[in-house]
Amino acid sequence: MSIMTHTDLRTIEHPGRITRWRRSAIPVLPGLAVTAAAVAAAILIGRFVPTVSVLLIAIVLGVLLRNVAPPPAIFEPGLTFAAKKLLRLGVVLLGLQLVLGDIFGLGAGMVLVVIAIVTIGILSTLLIGKWMGIGFTQRLLIACGFSICGAAAVAAVDGVIDTEDEEEVVTAIALVVIFGTLLIPIIPVMATLLGLSNHQSGLWAGGSIHEVAQVVAAGGAIGGAALGLAVIVKLARVLMLAPVMAVISMQRRSQLRRMGDTAVSANIKRPPIIPLFVAGFIVMVAIRSTGAIPAPVLDVAKVAQTALLGAAMFALGTGVRFSAFKQVGIKPFALAVCSTLTVGLTALGGVLFFG
Repeated sequence: MSIMTHTDLRTIEHPGRITRWRRSAIPVLPGLAVTAAAVAAAILIGRFVPTVSVLLIAIVLGVLLRNVAPPPAIFEPGLTFAAKKLLRLGVVLLGLQLVLGDIFGLGAGMVLVVIAIVTIGILSTLLIGKWMGIGFTQRLLIACGFSICGAAAVAAVDGVIDTEDEEEVVTAIALVVIFGTLLIPIIPVMATLLGLSNHQSGLWAGGSIHEVAQVVAAGGAIGGAALGLAVIVKLARVLMLAPVMAVISMQRRSQLRRMGDTAVSANIKRPPIIPLFVAGFIVMVAIRSTGAIPAPVLDVAKVAQTALLGAAMFALGTGVRFSAFKQVGIKPFALAVCSTLTVGLTALGGVLFFG
């Protein structure tokens, strides 16, 4: 006599549910397998070149794959899954890197400076980009990437507004990488020329540089206590991801409401006021701030966060063709220069006043 397991019972009771799960899961497997291999390669390369972000390596691998050996259509469902779903999981885990006590320890003045950096950076980039004739989506992606936390912020905006042209997403990420990398040697040199103290230099690096990994590199170059201060200020900017995404989501809902029947006929869904992945990010920040999570768990979470965001970057990279960059033009690069200067000067002014 055979013994029926709990799984067997569930299969009998809900055969349609199991079948639907298999149908939805199987198509994504080939793309996810390629993505996993690319992330592993990116992490391995990153160990030999620690100054280069794993996310940058992953997106470069994706772009190379698309343009050198375009993947067959069978990989597309998995790549789309990685670019959307895995990205959001990565943003959620990003919250485990933040401790509210460390951020509040900067003092009310520096907290206000961080808010000013993000607010002025986004609004000025949107305005300057409008003057340049750049489309709103491209402006918004660049504004958030340069003002908040680099590639993760660009991808988070894409997760809220569901950008139609993925090449705009990759352009914004590429600009973040290029200009943030240039700031790694520039900020320490400029801090020395301006006669800033080690303390002020660390605050400025955290307030002006785009990616967390880039901030770590610059803070390490400055030396002393600058690294710790730079990372805390940068993570304070990362924390601004939640309110900014909520504002963008509400504006998107308002826009679709004004479109009315047009949005309905186009099957455009309104995003929630607070997207689920943003709510998850907030929950992770709260949990980390309790101090209840053991260090080994945090280490594993950090690796998982890097892998998930790296998978999303690789998948986004596979959507880019070199020929498309000919159409980008010089305007996004010019906007990136303006955004970098605005964020950097706002941070410098705040540090000189409150630091």
